[in-house]
This record gives sequence, structure tokens and C-alpha cells, in this order.
Amino acid sequence: MGKIKGIYAATLSVLNEDLSLNIEKTILHAENIINQGCHGVAFFGSTGQAQLIPVSEKINLLNSISNNKNKDKFIIGTGLNSLVENINLMKVSISLGFKKFLIMPPAYYKYRDKEVISFYTKIVEEVPDAEIILYNFEKLSGYKFSINCVEELAKKFPKQIIGVKDSSYNLFENLKIDNFSVLPGSENKLLKGLKLGCDGIITATCNITATLTRKVFDDFAKNKEQTVNEKLCKIRTVFDGYNLISAIHTLMAQVDKSYNNILPPLSLLNNKDCQKLIEDLKKIDFNYKN
Repeated sequence: MGKIKGIYAATLSVLNEDLSLNIEKTILHAENIINQGCHGVAFFGSTGQAQLIPVSEKINLLNSISNNKNKDKFIIGTGLNSLVENINLMKVSISLGFKKFLIMPPAYYKYRDKEVISFYTKIVEEVPDAEIILYNFEKLSGYKFSINCVEELAKKFPKQIIGVKDSSYNLFENLKIDNFSVLPGSENKLLKGLKLGCDGIITATCNITATLTRKVFDDFAKNKEQTVNEKLCKIRTVFDGYNLISAIHTLMAQVDKSYNNILPPLSLLNNKDCQKLIEDLKKIDFNYKN
């Protein structure tokens, strides 16, 4: 069993009209999806537009959630390429009582396992109190973790490298490390992952499917018949036809116009795709209501 277990949403960042971070609404959104069933949320993952949000705004949010009643349920993504900026943001987070981090290797540059191990080694040496979830998403970073790389990092730093979010899906079926969390990045992989010994998921679409996803998780834990997993997977499959951030913001904006605000170069779905998204969800009897 891993150190982190359950259903986690890669929570959205809610923006003001001037595209600055709306801290109050971002926190409220996270609290709402926890109340709907998520065991916790990851702030500033890729779904939270982390690579586009200024460090100063991230720090302002960290200060605001430092005394939140759900504090122990929060994972902090860094969303930064720079080694030094990763370390600096983590040190601020540690000073505010946050220890769990979701960290992706830097994008753009080409490198292999040896360099990735060096990157995380330097982070751990500078922030030894951190507990790090590796973020495996080749589509965004250009690098895909190998099983050997993860095993070496977990062996080298068993107290600091505590899990992996697998959004490339090359790890979750075969990676087996004691006291290490394996968390696929899609509801389509949830039930299969649980059967294989995974610990849950960290996923974008839990922003709108928290209740259904939690039921699948709980029913598996209680060895009960699965009654909603098929519907949950169909919902995720619909969203996989679009840019996830664009589709989720577009759908949620039908209820709350705050979600219309999104940082370029990201954008909402066009009217045609928006209508198709809504129609496809209705076909599987899913009507989003916040």
C-alpha cells in the first residue's frame, strides 16, 4: 500500500477577468470537489494551468490555504522547469506546512534517466523534508519515466520519493514498490489499476466526476458490485476527445461564468465543439451541475 491513497483531482485554477488568479474561488472549487467525494486535490498540476501562472500568485494561494481545514488533503504542484524555482517554491511551501509535491521533469530539453535522477536528487538534497510524487506525462514534458528510473529514485530516497502519477500509462501495470503510491491519471485506468494494486488516481476530470469516481473506489474497497464504472469511463472517453483543460472549463462555465477565464495560449472550446460535448454527455445521461 502506498503513502497516498484515494481519489485526487488535479484541481482547476479559477481566474479573474484580468486573468489573475482568483484565490478565493480557486480554494472554494477545491473544497467543493473534496465535499463531493475526492480524498484530496493537487493544486497547480497541468490542469490548473500551472506552467502559465506566475510564481507570486502561487505563493499567494499557498499563504491563503496554509490554515485551511483541508490542508492535509492538498498536494502542491510546482509547474516549473527551473530547478532553482522548483526548490524555492517548495521551500516556501514547506515553511507553510505543505510537504507533498507533484513534480514533472522539465519540458523542452531532451534527456534520459540519468539526468532525471540528477534533477530529483538535487531537489531532495535542497528540500529533504519534501514528499514527492513523480509526474509521468511524456506528452507534456517530452520524457517518459522508465520503471528502472522510478525504482532507482525510490530506492535512493525512500522517504522523499513516495509515488508517481502515471499519465503516460507505461508504469501502472507493472511498477511494484513497497510503500510507494502508483496513481494513474485517468478514470479509464482506475478500476484496472486498483485490481493491479494501484492506490487510486490523480485526474483532471474528477473536477466534475468526483462523486462517481469515489463510488467506484469505495465499491472496490468494499468488494461490492461495480454499478457506475462503465458510465464513469464513458464520461472520460468523451473528454479525451478534446483538450481536457478547455473542455472542463467550457462545461463548468455553463453553470459559473468564472470558468470562462483561461490563460492564453489555452482557450475554451468553440461553439460547435461545446454543443457536441454537451450532447455527447447527455447521451450517456450525464448532466453537469455544480
